[in-house]
Amino acid sequence: MDGESYKRDPIDLEVRAHVYSLVSAVGGSSADSDGRYVLGDDALACLKDLKKWLNLYDNNLNRFDVARCIADANLVRGDLLEILAQWREDETDDRMKYKIALACVELLVPLTWPFEIDDTRMTVNHHTHIPYLQLAQVSYKQAVLHHDDVKILRTAIRVALPSMAEERSERSARDEGIIRIVLYFLRNVALITQPSDLTQQEDEAEVSRSETIDAFHYQDVFSFLLTMSSSIGDEFNQQDVMILETLFHLLKGVDPEKLFMGHETLRTKQTDEFRDILRKEKDMLSGYAKHAPTRHNRFGTMIWVKREEEKVSTVSGQNVIGNADVTLLKLDKQKKWNKPQQRSRDKIEEPLTNYEFEREIPLNSSARKHLRVFVEEFLDSSFNPLFTHLRKAIEREAERVTPSHSRQYFYLVYWFLRGECARREAIRRQRLNQNQHDISMSEEENFGIVASVLNQETFVLLNRYMQRSSDEKSWLDLNAGMKCFTQILLTVQEMANSPNDEDLEIAENIQNRIFYEQTTHERVLSILRNFNPSRHSFGYLDACTELFHVFLRMLERYSKQNVDLQIRTRRRIRKKRQRQQKTTNSEDGGGGEEDEAFGNSDDDMQEAQRASSERKFDFSRFVMRFTTQPCVDTFVHFLRYYKELDPEKLKRAHRFFYRVAFKMEQSLILFRLDILALFHRLIRGPEPLVAESTSQKAMLKEWEELVRQVFRRLVKKMEERKETLGVELLFSKMPQTMYYLEHGFEREGTRAKPRPPAELEVKPGIEGEEARFGVAVGVLVDQGKGDSLKWIKDVLEKAFEERKGWEEMDIARVESGNTVRTDESQDMITEEGQKAPSIVVVPVTDEQRTALFKDNKLRLLLSLLGCSRIGDMDDPDASWVIPSSLTSAQLASSLNLIKKFEFDPPTYEDGKAAIDFVRSKAAGERARRPKPAYDDDSEGLGDEEFLFPAGGPTNRKSDALEELKKKRRVRRRQTDDGDMDEEERDRRAEEQRAKRQEAELEKRRKIKSDLFVHNSDEEDDEERDKEFFAKEESIRRKAADAVKRALIEVRKNVTSGEKSKKRKAEKISSSRKKRKAIIDEDQEESESDKDSTSSQSTSSRSTSLEAEDPMRISSSADQSEVETETPVSSQQQIPDLDEKISAINPAKKAEETGTSLDDGGEDDMPVFKPSRRLIRSGFIVESDSDE
Repeated sequence: MDGESYKRDPIDLEVRAHVYSLVSAVGGSSADSDGRYVLGDDALACLKDLKKWLNLYDNNLNRFDVARCIADANLVRGDLLEILAQWREDETDDRMKYKIALACVELLVPLTWPFEIDDTRMTVNHHTHIPYLQLAQVSYKQAVLHHDDVKILRTAIRVALPSMAEERSERSARDEGIIRIVLYFLRNVALITQPSDLTQQEDEAEVSRSETIDAFHYQDVFSFLLTMSSSIGDEFNQQDVMILETLFHLLKGVDPEKLFMGHETLRTKQTDEFRDILRKEKDMLSGYAKHAPTRHNRFGTMIWVKREEEKVSTVSGQNVIGNADVTLLKLDKQKKWNKPQQRSRDKIEEPLTNYEFEREIPLNSSARKHLRVFVEEFLDSSFNPLFTHLRKAIEREAERVTPSHSRQYFYLVYWFLRGECARREAIRRQRLNQNQHDISMSEEENFGIVASVLNQETFVLLNRYMQRSSDEKSWLDLNAGMKCFTQILLTVQEMANSPNDEDLEIAENIQNRIFYEQTTHERVLSILRNFNPSRHSFGYLDACTELFHVFLRMLERYSKQNVDLQIRTRRRIRKKRQRQQKTTNSEDGGGGEEDEAFGNSDDDMQEAQRASSERKFDFSRFVMRFTTQPCVDTFVHFLRYYKELDPEKLKRAHRFFYRVAFKMEQSLILFRLDILALFHRLIRGPEPLVAESTSQKAMLKEWEELVRQVFRRLVKKMEERKETLGVELLFSKMPQTMYYLEHGFEREGTRAKPRPPAELEVKPGIEGEEARFGVAVGVLVDQGKGDSLKWIKDVLEKAFEERKGWEEMDIARVESGNTVRTDESQDMITEEGQKAPSIVVVPVTDEQRTALFKDNKLRLLLSLLGCSRIGDMDDPDASWVIPSSLTSAQLASSLNLIKKFEFDPPTYEDGKAAIDFVRSKAAGERARRPKPAYDDDSEGLGDEEFLFPAGGPTNRKSDALEELKKKRRVRRRQTDDGDMDEEERDRRAEEQRAKRQEAELEKRRKIKSDLFVHNSDEEDDEERDKEFFAKEESIRRKAADAVKRALIEVRKNVTSGEKSKKRKAEKISSSRKKRKAIIDEDQEESESDKDSTSSQSTSSRSTSLEAEDPMRISSSADQSEVETETPVSSQQQIPDLDEKISAINPAKKAEETGTSLDDGGEDDMPVFKPSRRLIRSGFIVESDSDE
C-alpha cells in the first residue's frame, strides 16, 4: 500500500468473518417494512451460534476477540435491543418470540459482564481489547436505559415471569437458570460506569447513578427486586447473592442521611458544601498566584544562602531578595524526600472500581425520591428475609458465595442500618416541625424490621470476618467490617434511647454481649495501633478512628451504668502433654508431680490452648492501653487532613487528644515536634483551619483552647525538665521515658521469683550406687546435655586433687606428732573444726548457673554424688558444695562412674529409657505412705459409722507392734516350712484381711478425738485455774442442794402413802417379801449416810448406784413412785438405774413384758403409770430406758 500506513488487525480475520456473517444473518431493517427491523429466517440459530462463539472461543482461550467483533458489528444496538422491542406485552403466549427474547438476554449477559483486571493474568490481548470493550459496555447501558420505543429492562423481566410463576417444588433447573440470567443482566446494568481513565464517548449523565435509579423505578425493576427479596427462603433460594450484588452496586457511595433529609435541610447542606468547595478553590488559586510566573520573571534572579559550616545553597526568584523568612521557607519547600518504593505484599490495596464504596455519589432530586421510596419499602418488607438467608449462606460457605459477597453483605448491613436511623431522625424532625409534643417513636415503630442483623449469630459472623480480614491483610474487607460494626453500635445506642421497653431490653442484651468479650476490645485496639499510611487509604483511616471513637464512648457509658461489669478474658496457656507410661510399678503413685518434674525437659511436647475466665472490667485500666504512641500517631495522621474534615470528624480527633492530654494526664506523649507543629498550623497557620458555619466556629474554638492548654503544659514541663525534654521532643515517647519525664526518676521494675523445679529421685527398683549413677548419667546423655557432664567431670577432678592434697597434708601432720589420732582426740578435732574444708561448685558460664537451678536432672546427679545445696529452695543464687565427708577415694569412684556411663550408657529391658526410672520425690513420698486398712477392697467396713474421727490426745507406747512382729516371724516360719496351694493362700489372705478390718474398726471406736485440743490447753495459768475450780465448786453445791430437797420431798410422799398401800403389799408372795426386806435393809444403811452423800462431788456419785442412792424402796408401788419422782445424779447412770430397778421390781418387768406376776390375776394389782422424763436441776434428761 503506497503512501498509507498499514496496521495489522489484532483479531484473526477468519474469526471476524465468521462473527460478521452470523450478525448479518440475525436480521436487519427492511425497505418493505418501512425501515423497521425484520428477523432473519434463522435468527434464533444465529443467536445461539454467537453465544457458542463467546463461550468456546473467548472464555476457553482467555481472549476477547469475539466480543470485540460483536462490538464493532453493533449487534447490541442494531439487533438485540430491536428484537426485544418487537416483543409486545400482549404477545406473551408466542413461544417463538419468547425463545428469541430469551436468546437475546442470554447474549446481553456476557456482553455486559464486568471485567476482572488482574495484573498477574493480563495478556496483550486483554490490554488491547479491554479499554475498547469498557467503552462499548457504557454505550450498551445507555442504549438499554434510554431506548426510544420500549422499556428494555421491563421486557427482560418478562422473560423471567413464566419461570417465577412456577411453584418452587415444580421449578426445573432451566427455570432457575432463566431467573438467574435476568438477575445477572440487571446486576450488570447497575454495575457499568464510565471509566475514569478513558475518553467519554457518551454523555456521562445518561449512564450516571441517578439515571440508573430512575430507569429502575420507571421500568419496575424495584418492584421485581422487592418481590424476590421478600420471598427469599420460601419461593426462591439460589438468587440471594445476585440480589445482593444488584443492591450493592445501586447503593454504594450514596449517603443515606442525605436520602432522608428534607428538601430545605438538604438544600442548606448542599449550599454549605458548595461554599466550602469554592473557598478551597480560592485558597488554592491564591497560593498558586504567590509563586506564579509574571512578565518580570524573564530577567531571572538567583542568590546564595550561607548556612552552617560554610555551606552554600542556591535559591531562585525575585521574592527571596528582601525577606530572610521567605528565603528560608522557599529553601525548605525545595527539600523533597524521595522515599524508596519497596515492593511488598503489604502495599496499599487499591480498591477495584467495581467494589469501591468510599467515593460519594451525588444524586438528583428525582433519583433521591425514587430510591428513598424503594429503601423504605425494602426495610419494611424484605430486609429481614433476605439478610437472614444471606447470613446462613455465608456461614455454611455455600458454593454460590464468593469472598466479595461477604464484603457486600456487611457494607449493605451498614448502609441499611444507617438509613433506618436517618429515617427515624427525619420522622422526629418532621414531627417537631409540625409542633407535636411527643416526637419519640411509637411502640409500633420498633427496630424489629432490622432484627435479623442484631442477633448473636450476626455478631459471631462479623467478629470472625473482621479477624480473618485482619489476619489475611485484606484491608478493603476489614474496612467494610469496621463500618458495619460501628453502625451496629450506633443503632444499639439509638435503641437504648427508644421508649419501647422491648427495644431497651434488646439494647441492654446486645451491649452486654458485645462488651463481654475481651477479644472485641483487643481487636479494636489492634486495628487502631496497626494503621500504616503506606498500606491503608483515607477511607480505612476514617473507618478505624470512627470505630474507636464510638466503641470507647459507648463502653465508658455502659461501664458507668454497670459498675460490676464482667468480661471474659482469654489467655494462651501451655498444657503439658500427658506422658504415656507403658508399665508402671505399684510404688509409682500419682502423675501430677511427675508432670511437674519433667516440665522443664526440652523433649516434653507442649500444646497451646485458650483458657477462658471472667474478671471485673476496669475502664480506666482499659483506656490506658489506647494512650500509646501508635494510637496517637493514627489520630495525628488523621488530623493532617484537617482541611477536608467536616466538624464531626474534627470533633472525633479533638475528643481523643483531649482524653489523652487531660483525662488520662498523658500530655507528655503529645510533646513531639511534628505534633506540636501540626497543632500550631491548625490554629495559627500558615494554612489554618477556616470556619464559616456555626458548627465550624464552635469546633475551631474548642481546638484553640485545647492547643493553648497543651502548649501551656509544655512550657511548664520544659521548666522542670529542660535538658531531657528538649531532646525528647524529637522522638516518640516510650513508657519508661514518659515515667522519667513525669517523676524525674526511672521506674523500678519488680522481677518475680523463679520457681524451682521438682526434686527427682531414682525409683526403688534400681538397687546399688552404680546402677543409680547409670540412670542419672543416662538421662543427661539421652537429653544431649554433654556439656553439663563435661563440666561436672572437671569439677570432680579439681575437687579430687584438692581433697587428695588435704588428706596428704593431714597424714603428714599426724606423722610429725602435732596431732594424735585416737578416738578421744578425733572428737576433739571434729569439734575444733580441723576437718577437710567444703569445696564450692562454681559455675563458669551463665548457662551453667541456670542449669544448677533449673535443670532437675543435673541436680539429681549432684545429689547422688553427695553434694549439698546451701540456701533456700527458691534462691537461684544458692551454692552447691562438696561436703567434707566425701573423701578423695569417693570422689574418684564417682568420677570413674560418670566416665564409664557417659560413653557406654546402660540399657534396660522392654525398650525403656533411663528417664523411665526417675520420678519426683513428691511421688515417692506418696508411694511410700502406707495406705489405711479401710482403703482395701472391703464391703462391711464402709457400712459402719465411726463414732468420732481417728486420732486422739493420748499417745502411749504399745507392745502391740512387738507382739505383731513376733507373730509375723512365727507365721513366716510356719508358712515357709510347707508348701501351700493357691486356694489355701487366698483363704488365709481373706481371713487376715477380715481380722485387720475388725481390728481397725475396734481401734477407731476406742480412739478419743483431739480435734479440739489446742496448744493453749497445756499452758499453766494459776489465776484462770483458780477461777475455774471455784465455778465448779459452786455448781456442785447447787446440784447437791437440789438432790437433798428432792429426797426430802420423796420421803414425805412415801410416809403418807404407806398406810393405804399396806394391804396390797401383804398379798405379795413370801419370796417377794424376803427380797424386799433385803433391799429395805440396804436402803436403811444407806439413809444414814444421806448427809455425807449429798456433799460428795459429781465424779464420786457416778461410780455406783447402790453406794449413792439414798432412797428406800418399800413396795412395787413405791418403786413406781420413786422411779417417777426421783432425779438422777448424772446421765451416765440411767442405763444402770433401769437395770437395777428391773432386777428388784418384778412388777415393772412384768408390765414391760406384758405378763402377770400372779397366776390368779388379782383385780387389785397396781396399774403402773408411764415413766416421766428424768429431770435434773431444771434440765430434761432423756433416758435410754424410755425408748
